[in-house]
Amino acid sequence: MSTSVQNLPRVRASELVGRGWLNTGGRTVTLSELRGKVVVLDFWTFCCINCLHVLDELREVEEQHRDELVIIGVHSPKFEHEADPDALAAAVERYEVRHPVLDDPELVTWGAYTARAWPTLVVIDPEGYIVAQMAGEGHGSAIAALVSDLIAEHALKGTQHRGSGPYVPPAPASGTLRFPAKALALPNGNVLVADAGHHSLAELAPDGETLVRRIGSGERGLVDGAPGEARFSEPNGLCLVPSDLTASLGYDVVVADTVNHALRGVRLSDGVVTTLAGTGEQFMVGGQENVTGTVGAFEPGESYDSLSVRLSSPWDVEWSAELGAFVVAMAGNHTLWDFHPGPHLPVVSLLAGTMNEGLEDGPGEGAWFAQPSGLATAADGALWLADAETSALRRLVPVDETDVRVETAVGQGLFDFGHRDGAADQALLQHPLGVAVLPDGSVVVADTYNGALRRYDPASGEVTTLAKDLAEPSDVLVEVADDAVHLLVVESAAHRLTRVALPATLAGEVLDGGAHKVARPATDVGSGALRLDVPFAPAPGQKLDDRWGPSTSLQVSATPPELLLSGAGSGTDLFRDLVINPDVAEGVLHVTAKAASCDEVPLLPNGEPDPDVFPACHLAQQDWGVPVRVVPDGDAALTLPLRG
Repeated sequence: MSTSVQNLPRVRASELVGRGWLNTGGRTVTLSELRGKVVVLDFWTFCCINCLHVLDELREVEEQHRDELVIIGVHSPKFEHEADPDALAAAVERYEVRHPVLDDPELVTWGAYTARAWPTLVVIDPEGYIVAQMAGEGHGSAIAALVSDLIAEHALKGTQHRGSGPYVPPAPASGTLRFPAKALALPNGNVLVADAGHHSLAELAPDGETLVRRIGSGERGLVDGAPGEARFSEPNGLCLVPSDLTASLGYDVVVADTVNHALRGVRLSDGVVTTLAGTGEQFMVGGQENVTGTVGAFEPGESYDSLSVRLSSPWDVEWSAELGAFVVAMAGNHTLWDFHPGPHLPVVSLLAGTMNEGLEDGPGEGAWFAQPSGLATAADGALWLADAETSALRRLVPVDETDVRVETAVGQGLFDFGHRDGAADQALLQHPLGVAVLPDGSVVVADTYNGALRRYDPASGEVTTLAKDLAEPSDVLVEVADDAVHLLVVESAAHRLTRVALPATLAGEVLDGGAHKVARPATDVGSGALRLDVPFAPAPGQKLDDRWGPSTSLQVSATPPELLLSGAGSGTDLFRDLVINPDVAEGVLHVTAKAASCDEVPLLPNGEPDPDVFPACHLAQQDWGVPVRVVPDGDAALTLPLRG
């Protein structure tokens, strides 16, 4: 057994309990039938960008060890919509999940494994014992090393069984579109659609149905070239290049190629695709290699060669004349970036956001976002933003060519959502992904998880509902003809575009579908001293990496801030002594932990490290929002395993 887990007590894994199973052909899966296999439980929810990153991290090890390893997704939902079994089935198909998934809407299995964060990974050995638990992303190499060690160990013990697992692939889907994400009106009257499920772009006739051509081979990948050769990976946002720039730049559309962590350019005349920004690898917050050739040198606000910087799940892109740049909603690290095109040296830089997840307004450099996913330009040059995980509509006001001010129009924070119209400060959305501006200056929001189109009127400060009963609307185009306004809606889960007519007043109805909070059980803690511990052990064959400073960091805050009498702030130790305020009955502890590790360098015969081997770097990171209740007999310790 690996040195990172050999001293842990042997704890038998709890059985898997939920509403049902997907990707098993209708069968129920039990842990007892998986004896002899290494099992990895992936606790996820399909709204969570970090969970989607982990799905991608696991793909390689899953394919490599199909005969010895079974990955089981345990879907424990955050939003109300995610508890809908049909929505979960669509998400499993959308994200090409190729392992069994347990539907856990009541968080029964989540609670049995004391999961506290999305994502959480639990490794179970072939004898049915838990050997590791990890939270957050960046554990791909650790999972791979641990799985290899367990396979070797149990092959020697005779407790490993090879053979196919319980996964049953679904029937292949057909149709012109598959989980379309965003749409763009082209100058020729056609509509360009980011056909995420087909890993390509589909150009449709004005009817929104007839396929004119497809750009991209349909195979997942990062390949430039002609339409039939180029490859995308779940593309999302689309933006037209200003007409006065197309000739010098050589492309007409900028694409947010989300899972490739890249921006791509498309020339409409022949469909040729080129990469504009990104290396194809994910930006890791706190990572040491986010800029090629400048290890540890990334600085917010600095401009970098666009092809040298790692991006993180760009979700949408919009041109800003005021900034003279394309603004990129960087969902993966909760920020906004700008991309300054140029025929010689295009550059990117961090425009707004601290990379902390939350809802904080003010100057861009200090603002907090949570999976920004949709952008639209207002007539005055401001940008409207759909901030998905805070269920918020926000406004970005350019201050100068390098800065914006952030304001929230609708939204309460990470844990409050619903379908409620009325005054903007009381209105609620549920994980919106798209936004557009209507002719009168009001804003229409693709309120994705409510299956609705919502309208915010800045003049009155009111929110109304324009349409409902849509299948995960993820984007909307405004069409004006003969004084009539139609909305062309991307119904992602219905695999189609749908036109919705608006009344002449553009007004909607006022609905109240109720308010909701994220339904996670609170942790009972006592007032006074609380010991916070974040265990982390490097993976087999790795060690902590302190070549460029401390290898670990821990940041703690609370909502409300008064919950913590002391212990808030940043430090390098993965433990902290907190003091809980007895006068605050409940709240949320916000904990961010990071740990950098690197591969151990082989030694030469003389005992010196091999100078020709440069160790690969790995960064594990997680943000926890832990609901707590202050009670007299509450716990005096809180353990949040980063990897332990």
